[in-house]
Amino acid sequence: MKVIAFSGSPRKNGNTDLLLQEAVKGVESSGLSVKIFRLNCMNIKPCQNCGGCDETGECIFKDDMEEIYREIRTADRIILASPIFFFSLSAQSKIMIDRCQSFWCEKYLLKKPLPPGPYGRKGLLLLVGGMKKEIGIQCAEATAKAFFRTVSVPEHTTLSYLGIDAKGAILEHPAALKEAFKAGEKLLV
Repeated sequence: MKVIAFSGSPRKNGNTDLLLQEAVKGVESSGLSVKIFRLNCMNIKPCQNCGGCDETGECIFKDDMEEIYREIRTADRIILASPIFFFSLSAQSKIMIDRCQSFWCEKYLLKKPLPPGPYGRKGLLLLVGGMKKEIGIQCAEATAKAFFRTVSVPEHTTLSYLGIDAKGAILEHPAALKEAFKAGEKLLV
């Protein structure tokens, strides 16, 4: 089983990364490894809405998304971890998701969805935000749901934590790290 993860946080070892690390430990406890993409460190051009992928399902721009495309195609499990900024996913997360327009074209225009593979495809969404309003989670999750659906991940679990702002504050949450670890374990079932 192949598991990949996207860290959409610009803050290394911040709350989002700490939560993701625990989910990854949960996956790794079964003996599997996880390939982690730190989106903030990657060279990814924003989607240009140029229509270049309309007829082929392949993006015409060549950058670090090429590796992400390959990995998404063959992944059985996908983890997306993002802080919530202004009621949405981080720009780092969103730029990667927007570039998955090529998968959207492949699936909906060309009628060639990604195959489910031998284990099916499942996702895990990890969200951390400083605000305390649920709307941030709802908006971010709507975008993530569209991403998962586009890359043929029919089901995902969401863990979200609000009121977590200062770097490392997630460590003070009574259950977040344990819940992330368990979600990583459960993702494989």
